[in-house]
This record gives sequence, structure tokens and C-alpha cells, in this order.
Amino acid sequence: MTTTDHPTPTSATAAFTSEGAQELDGAAVTSAAELLHQRGAVLRMSEAEAAAIAVHVDEGDEFPSVPVDETMIINMGPQHPSTHGVLRLMMELDGETVLRTKSIIGYLHTGMEWTGEELTYLQGPTNVTRMDYAAPLFTELAFSLAVEKLIGVEVPARATWIRMLMTEMNRVSSHLLFLATNGMDLGAVSMMLYGWREREQVLRFFEKVTGLRMNHNYIRPGGVAADLPPGWRDDVLELLETIPPRLDEYDILLTGQPVFRKRLQGVGHITAAECLALGVTGPLLRSTGYAWDLRRDDPYLAYDELDFDVIVGSYGDCFDRYAIRLNEIRESFNIIRQILDAMPAGDYRVQDKKVTPPPRARIDESMEALIHHFKIFTEGYKVPEGEVYVPVESPRGELGCYIVSDGSSNPYRMHVRAPSFVNLQALPHMMHNGLLADAVAVISSVDPIMGEVDR
Repeated sequence: MTTTDHPTPTSATAAFTSEGAQELDGAAVTSAAELLHQRGAVLRMSEAEAAAIAVHVDEGDEFPSVPVDETMIINMGPQHPSTHGVLRLMMELDGETVLRTKSIIGYLHTGMEWTGEELTYLQGPTNVTRMDYAAPLFTELAFSLAVEKLIGVEVPARATWIRMLMTEMNRVSSHLLFLATNGMDLGAVSMMLYGWREREQVLRFFEKVTGLRMNHNYIRPGGVAADLPPGWRDDVLELLETIPPRLDEYDILLTGQPVFRKRLQGVGHITAAECLALGVTGPLLRSTGYAWDLRRDDPYLAYDELDFDVIVGSYGDCFDRYAIRLNEIRESFNIIRQILDAMPAGDYRVQDKKVTPPPRARIDESMEALIHHFKIFTEGYKVPEGEVYVPVESPRGELGCYIVSDGSSNPYRMHVRAPSFVNLQALPHMMHNGLLADAVAVISSVDPIMGEVDR
């Protein structure tokens, strides 16, 4: 039924479903300036380069001039499983060719950064660990390093090496999850079973160390929550013995499989220049041949004492991103072997009563310990005024924590530089002029975690 207020919608307009700034109209009825903004201006091009693209837009080269009634605007997500969470994409299609893509986020908004400003520094890791639920230890690490930099405390060597062991294990479990879901997205259903099986072994190790399989609250300002349990070395050696041979099986199952290669090679191409302009990091950037890894190029913890390689690709396509993550698992195991040989003895957290709560056993024996425990968990500890930004290399790229302290026991401002959020900006560039069937492969290759995007 139509009225004067709601004219009959056409293929070029959507009067009944107008969504304001989120609306995506067909290129044929969209101004060249808006198309330029979607395609060119975001890359911070020079005026001359932008003018050249504007000319192409008018001529129909960059966005092919297709009659209005021959293009179609569709939604992919937010409920579609291959969007890896509650991600919604609006696409303009010419047949099965993707002309334009617009990422729409915000369906999983939890306000974790605002929540972090209401929690004490001691409570902070319980909040940030839930952002990237596939790699929670990395957000705990970034937050803890930022707080420690503000306080000026230096954690014991054993705590540093435990942190490296746990985060590299977490990198392995995250990449195994990628291999599982990437295989499922492309029709290799058995890969979902195998990747899940190997990841389960790592999660069992996490449960033994931290008490939890996910969202650990294990890495805390001042060190870690508890020392490694008895038998931890044997558990790690078992993982080192079990998983690498199965990675070789993945090579046989996927890497050399002709159908799998054709689904990924040449799909979702992006250049190093585009990645750098957009701030894209991690496997997406390294797939272009740009060797940037914070563990080597801006070392933290004790990575400068380890010998490891930065895995890079050549073509910036989906296959490179798959191969990089597969080989980064092998490189993480190489790092873990070195950590086993170099793990020092000593304390697992600083023995500063202003930062560290008393041992649990002391609470039953000492009134002073009970009061100390009560005050540090109810009031927290005050952090000197200042601001700090600390980045770490998560499985998805540069994960940074920015904190502003006003001298109280809570952060005055907290912001997390989430790599999934930044990397999603690359989707319109990787999908441009590709096929709709390849959209799933491209999203999977980005490996976004929506809890991190909508933090």
C-alpha cells in the first residue's frame, strides 16, 4: 500500500527502509563525491590522485556505469554465520559481481571501554579479556603493560616469560580457530573438526593453568594471577609433539588441494600501500610482503632475546593470509621451545603490597593480610597521573591500550586500538569487483572478532 508520505520504492531508492547514514544507494544515483569518499578519500590520497579518481568515477571506470534496474543492493548478515559474528555488509551487485561494499557494525555493542573507566585497575583485566574472546590473553597483556608503565613497576623475569608462553599458546589456539572456520567457510567441513580438535588441546592447557578455557583474567598488572602448575612443562611438550605433525596433515588436506587454492588465490587482493593508508596490520599487512611484526620491530616482554622469523606473503590475497597463519603456528611453537629452555625461576608477580594482594593462605592467619586484601579489592590502588599507549602483536594485528590516569584508582579514559575494527575497513577494497561467492572467503581471511570491533 502506498501513500503520499511513502512513495512506491524503486530499485534505486528504499523509502520504506531508509537508514540514514547507513543507507547504500546504487552507484548510478550516488554522487561522484560520495563515491570518491567511499573508495578514495579514506586512503588519504593527494588532491591530484583524488581528482584523477573523480574523473574515473564520472567516466564509469572505477564504478562501472550499470543501469539502475540492473544492480541490486543486498544485506549479508548480521545473522549470517559466515560473517563471523554480528557483522552486516550492504553490497551493490551487478549480477554476481560486487561493485561496492559497506560494513555496518554496532550490533554487539557492550561499552567495554566505558566500563573500563568505572572499574579499578585491579578489576580491569576481567573486562578487557572479553573483547577478543578468541585471544583474550593479548588484551589482558596490553592493559597490564599500560598500567605497569604508568606505575613504573618492573615485573619479575619469570612473570615476563610466563606471559610470553601463554600469549604464544593463545596465538596458536586463535590461528587454529581460524583454520577451522576458514575451512568450513570454503566447504572443507572436515577442517572444522580437525582445527577444533587441536584447539581443544590448547584450551585444556589454559584451563589447567588459569582455571578457565576463555576470558582468563590471568595476566594482571604486576605479573600473573598464579604460577605455572606442577607438570606444566610436560603438558607443553605434549602439545609440541602432537600438533605440529597435524599441521603437516593440513598442508596435504588444504594447501595443495586444487579446489581450495582456486577459491583463495587471487581473491581479496590488497596492496601494502592500501594497508598502510588504512592502518591495517597483522596477517593482512604481512600478506602483501610488508614484514611488520611488533614482537620484532617494537619488542616488548623479552622477545628481543628470542630468535624467530616474521612470516610474509607475496600477493596480498586470501591464500597468502591462510598460509601466513598456518606457518605462524609453527613459528609460535619455535618460540615456545625457546621459552621452555629459558624459563627462569623466581616470583610470578611483584612483591609490592600496594599493587599485589596478599597470598590466599595469609588471609586466614593475619588480620593485617585480611585488611590488605579487603582494601585492595574494594578501593584498588592509585596510579600516578599521566597517559600511555602500549601496543602488542595479537593474532589479528596491532592491539594497543591507551590509558589516561588522573591519579585515582580508576582510568580517567581508556581506549583499545582493536585490530579487527581497523582491518574491517579493508573489506570494501578487497571485495571490489569480486564475486559474491568470494565475499565469504574474504571475510574469513580478515578473521574479525566482533566483540573486539563493537567494544
